[in-house]
Amino acid sequence: MSEKATLELNGQKYDFPLKSGTENETAIDISSLRNSTKGIITLDSGFKNTGSCESAITFLDGEKGILRYRGYSIEELAEKADFLEVAYLLIFGELPTQEQNLKFHNDIKAQSVVDEDVKKILDAFPKTAHPMGVLSSLTSALTAFNPSSVNVNSEEDMYKAIVKIMGKFPVLVAWTLRKKNGLPLDYGEKNIGYVENVLKMMFKQPNEDYVQNKVLIEALDKLLILHADHEQNCSTSTVRIVGSSHAGLFASLSAGISALWGPLHGGANQAVLEMLEAIKADDGDTKKYMAKAKDKNDPFRLMGFGHRVYKNFDPRARIIKKAADEVLEDLGIEDPILDIAKGLEQEALKDPYFVDRKLYPNVDFYSGIIYRAMGIPTDMFTVMFALGRLPGWIAQWREMRLNNEPIGRPRQLYVGATERSFVEVDKR
Repeated sequence: MSEKATLELNGQKYDFPLKSGTENETAIDISSLRNSTKGIITLDSGFKNTGSCESAITFLDGEKGILRYRGYSIEELAEKADFLEVAYLLIFGELPTQEQNLKFHNDIKAQSVVDEDVKKILDAFPKTAHPMGVLSSLTSALTAFNPSSVNVNSEEDMYKAIVKIMGKFPVLVAWTLRKKNGLPLDYGEKNIGYVENVLKMMFKQPNEDYVQNKVLIEALDKLLILHADHEQNCSTSTVRIVGSSHAGLFASLSAGISALWGPLHGGANQAVLEMLEAIKADDGDTKKYMAKAKDKNDPFRLMGFGHRVYKNFDPRARIIKKAADEVLEDLGIEDPILDIAKGLEQEALKDPYFVDRKLYPNVDFYSGIIYRAMGIPTDMFTVMFALGRLPGWIAQWREMRLNNEPIGRPRQLYVGATERSFVEVDKR
């Protein structure tokens, strides 16, 4: 393989070095393109072919259906690790020792109390406010209660900031749900696990004890692990580019939450349930909607099937399908929406149209089923996604700052009006 790529423009040749990743990916380093060509840039709408950074966190191969965190397969991590172990791995680069894991958990719990004044901010939102808007605002508000900036050159300062947000974020998630449901706010307990505490803070009724369900704990733990990072997606890129201005961790995370809110990103599992509701309202005829999905002239799209990145089966979907089956069996829920979902799944897995095109159910399809079965409202689904993605965002922000990456500043190809003279208002 040549160690350089040559670009020829108007008879002039320009050489650019090639860089190789540890998984044999190759990139053309065009960082000198604009200077060496006196102003020429590349145009790549949506940055589909542009690498914005070098990262050692997550490897994704959409053609082969591979997802690895720091070299560990998502299948092995989902089977053998818990969410906090995976969070530590993503953020700090290695799986924690037993001592490190215990300290990480205890330090997070020690930071799990949110300033009481944050409740005043939450009180200002109506119950009808979208939970993602509430979560983004509350996360940003944490900056006001923690005004000191993080010294990224200090491992101690960086660690304190990380455990602080890891401790407070689940509280904000739970408060967002409890506000929506009109329940008193809860801080949870220090003597139970991270995921157990999330469930208790969200669902504990004020007049009864909360009973943990092992099947739900394991399902949520796996969901959080599967969502923990996914390379340079929209929200992760947003966290990195906001952080590149040296904005603080909380502000950068708040921006990431807003990016995740979009229906083309984190809102996909919400879109799945909205589609199922629409099918139910139309007599629940799944065969009719499978036919509509195959009709090129019909605008209907089957949400939760296929994936923008994975051209094969979504590796996360294989894992979470089993958890979805276990949750539905354990809870024994009778829900026509979930019946429709299972019907669509079975038909798509057997229909040659979908099988040939590898349009399999993805992680958004199954996560929506699980969250609904748990009793989580549809507009809270993306909030749960954010809870899982938190360590990935932190890891990406930390890597970007430690690498001292320059401030993000994309270029553009101007296609507007050329120079023209101002016309006075009475002559227009």
